[in-house]
Parts: sequence; structure tokens; C-alpha cells
Amino acid sequence: MPPRLVFAFALWWCLVGKWSRADAAELERNNWAVLVETSRYWYNYRHSSNVLSVYYTIKRLGIPDSHIILMFAEDYACNPRNSKPGMIFRENRQSQNLYGEDVEVDYRGDEVSVESFLRLLTGRHPPGTPRNKRLLTDSMSNVLIYITGHSGEEFIKFQDWEELTSNDIADGFAQMRAQHRYRKIFWISDTCQAASLQNQFYSPEILALGSSGKKENSYSHHIDHELGVAVIDRFTYYAHDLFNQLSPTSGKTVMDFQSWFNPRALNAHPELRSDLFSELPNATRMTEFFASTGKMRFQSDVLQLHASPIGPGLGKASDAPPVSACLGPLSSSSGAAAAGDPQNG
Repeated sequence: MPPRLVFAFALWWCLVGKWSRADAAELERNNWAVLVETSRYWYNYRHSSNVLSVYYTIKRLGIPDSHIILMFAEDYACNPRNSKPGMIFRENRQSQNLYGEDVEVDYRGDEVSVESFLRLLTGRHPPGTPRNKRLLTDSMSNVLIYITGHSGEEFIKFQDWEELTSNDIADGFAQMRAQHRYRKIFWISDTCQAASLQNQFYSPEILALGSSGKKENSYSHHIDHELGVAVIDRFTYYAHDLFNQLSPTSGKTVMDFQSWFNPRALNAHPELRSDLFSELPNATRMTEFFASTGKMRFQSDVLQLHASPIGPGLGKASDAPPVSACLGPLSSSSGAAAAGDPQNG
């Protein structure tokens, strides 16, 4: 065989093998999300709107509640100061109640702590911890982690009396990597000095975006005067406009997401860290983390089913109607204050 033909065949074989592996990995991908609101007290109402804006986006794009861990440090919907009991809004027109009947909160109140967050990441739960409080990821899981609250340089406050440091988060991710608990992670933080939270990350395949840089604040967007508080932060308010453009097949990338923000409108500069990630941000679609995979897997092999023995007095196994064969079930590989206001994260 001519050398040129041998080279062409070898190149074709390598490309086919690469595409096949990529297709197989995409088929097995499953998406999870951890959404964390760390603040207590009524004046931090906006942090609940931040989290719920992301929650509704990923649910609309197909990620089910079974793959979402929602953590609320304060029950703002039922707070005695809430003039709209049982409701949370992201804009002062109050056109959309974010706290509807289909919101499933997995951790609330004192359950939201530094310890519970790190246990969630590493899977080191006390015996008897229910399934809805566990992050049941595997080596093919893409994990979106969105966190909002009050923070300083390389730390974020939980419940106004605990601190989670960048080192703590980084070590938690390292344990996840060692336990094969993720494929890729997209960390998003909407807090003051948010980018500093990602400084100490060192595990591979982590993409991180902070709403503000070092020594910068994360400001609220506007106030609802009926409620008497700011209802959403600027970063998440503008991010939600982009989220509304997403569909399960959207081609928008993480770089498009970062470029979406106007630093003058935020009064801060969002920072993206991608040095630990194997793909370029402009080649990483938002839907790799925000949407269900939407892939259906079919069992095409015939499965032989046999009747199990029936106990005494209930007849014989042979009395049961014959069971021939059936196809396996279908399964889905899911992953789906006014400008200048002093309030900030």
C-alpha cells in the first residue's frame, strides 16, 4: 500500500475514533446543579431571587428536581415582614412569583452550613441522610454550582456567622475528583469580590466565573418599595436576560456569557477562570451545564423474564400466565436596589 494512502487511512481512523469517543461521552453525560443562598435576615431578600432565577432557568431547560440541590438559609417567602406571603419576586412589577408550588427546597434554615455544603460536595453524609440531600453524581456528571451571599477576599459567609474559604472549596473539589464525582464543574458566584473565591482552585476540569473582581462589590439592581428591600442583584438580573434566550439546543457559549455583561452597569468586572479547563470558553456551550442532555437510550436486547415461585396456598408458579419476553424500559439520560444602592454582597 502506498505510504500516502497508509497515512490518509491512519488519519481517518484517528478522527473516527476521536468522534466516537466524544459521542459516547456526550451520551453518558448527566447534568446536576447545586444552588446555594447563604444569607440570613430579611434585608438579604435579593439573594433568594438570585438563586430562584437560576433554578427556573435550568428546570425550563430540562434538568429535573431530582438532579437539583436547592439550599435556602432563610425562608423569605414565609418571613413575617413579607407583605406578599408565600411569594418571591425578581422585579418590582411583581409579575412572576418565583416561589411557586413546584419549588423543591432540599436544605433550609440552619441546615445550610459550611459543614453541610462540604459534605454535599464530598458525599460524606451521616447515616440516614435522605436521597434528596445527596449529590449523587458520577464520573460523567457535569455539575453547575451557583452560590450567592456576602463575601470578602477568598471567603463567603454562611448564616452571618460562618465562613467558607476558597481553600475549603478547592479541597472539596479535589476530593470530588479523587472519588470520580464529576466530569466538569462550572462554578458561578454572585457576591462581593466573587472572583477571589476561585483563586485557590487546583483540580482539573473546573470553569469558574465571579460577578466581581478583587476589591469590587456586587450591587443590587433595584428596590421594590412595597416590600421595602432590593429584590435582585445586578449580575443575576442581567444574566437572566441571557438565560431567557437559551434553549436545549442553544449554541451560546461561556464566553458569550461573560461578554454579555456591561461592567459600567454592574459597577464591577466579572472574571472568568479557565486555566483548569480542557476546553476553550468559546467552545463550551452554556447548555453543557444548564440543560438536560435530552438523550433517550433504548434497550434493544430481548430480556427473558421468569416467574418467581409463589408461596404455599397461593398456587404454583406454573399456574401463572406465561411470560415470554419484553423490551427494557425507556430511560432518559438527564442531566436538563436602585442604581447606586448601597446594598451589596
